[in-house]
Amino acid sequence: MTALPSALTQRGRVAAFFDLDKTVIAKSSALAFSKPFFAQGLITRRSVLQGSYAQFLFLLSGADHDQMERMRAHLTNMTAGWDVEQIRSIVAETLHDIVDPLVYAEAADLIADHKARGHDVVIVSASGEEVVTPIAAALGATYSTATRMVVEDGRYTGELEFYCYGDGKVEAMHELAKTHGYDLSQCYAYSDSVTDLPMLQAVGHPTAVNPDRALRRAAGENGWPVLSFSNPVSLRARLQTPSRTTVATAAAVLSGAAVAGAFTYGIRRRKR
Repeated sequence: MTALPSALTQRGRVAAFFDLDKTVIAKSSALAFSKPFFAQGLITRRSVLQGSYAQFLFLLSGADHDQMERMRAHLTNMTAGWDVEQIRSIVAETLHDIVDPLVYAEAADLIADHKARGHDVVIVSASGEEVVTPIAAALGATYSTATRMVVEDGRYTGELEFYCYGDGKVEAMHELAKTHGYDLSQCYAYSDSVTDLPMLQAVGHPTAVNPDRALRRAAGENGWPVLSFSNPVSLRARLQTPSRTTVATAAAVLSGAAVAGAFTYGIRRRKR
C-alpha cells in the first residue's frame, strides 16, 4: 500500500476506491508499457503482438477468475529476475506519453469531484505497484494499493508478497479504513469487472463502470448505478479544459447514489 501526499487522518472519513484498468484508464496498465519493456529487452516481440490481441479481447469481454489466475501465474513467471529499478525507471520515463492519452475524461472529472467533496481517492489495482503508484500520483489520488512482488537483491523472485485481487482488494481496503478512519458504509467504489464484486460489496455506494456482462447483471440485481466511460483524453488537456458534461454526470451519480489483459490471448488459446 502506498501513501501519496496530503492525506488526512480523521475518524469517519470517506474514501472513493477506484479500480484502474478499464475503469480509470482505457487499457490494461501492464499492457500499456509492453512496448518500452520490449525496447529494453524484457519481453519478446511475440509477447507484444499477443498482448495487442489480448487487449482487444479484454475490452470486449473482460477476464474471469480463472483467466486472472492464469495471467497471475504467467506474469510472475515472466518477471522473475527483472531488475526492479529498471522497471521503475522505464515507467517514470514513459508514464506521461503512455498513460496520459488513456485516462477517461469522465473518470478524471469524477476523481476531481470526490476530492472537491473532501473525500480521499484510492486507486486499487491488481497490477504491480511499480506501475500503479506513479499512475495514481499523476491522477491526484491520495493513496494507491496494488500487487507487490517479492524482491531479493533488487530483482523479482517470481513470487507474490501480496496479490491485490478479489478478496485481496477488500483486505487492503479494510487496512486503509482502520489506518485512516474510513467508514466503509459511507465510502464509494468503482469497477468494471465482476471479479471486483467483493470490492464493490464492501462499501455503501458501489458503482459499475463499463461493466462486463456478469457485473452488469449483478448491478441490476442490486440496484447499483452503471456508468459508461468512453472518452479517453490527455490528462494534461483535461486539467486545462474540464468537461461540463462529465462534471455534471459525475455530480448526478454522486448525489443519486448518496461510483490485465496482456495475456488473455495465450490463456484462451490454451482453453481451446
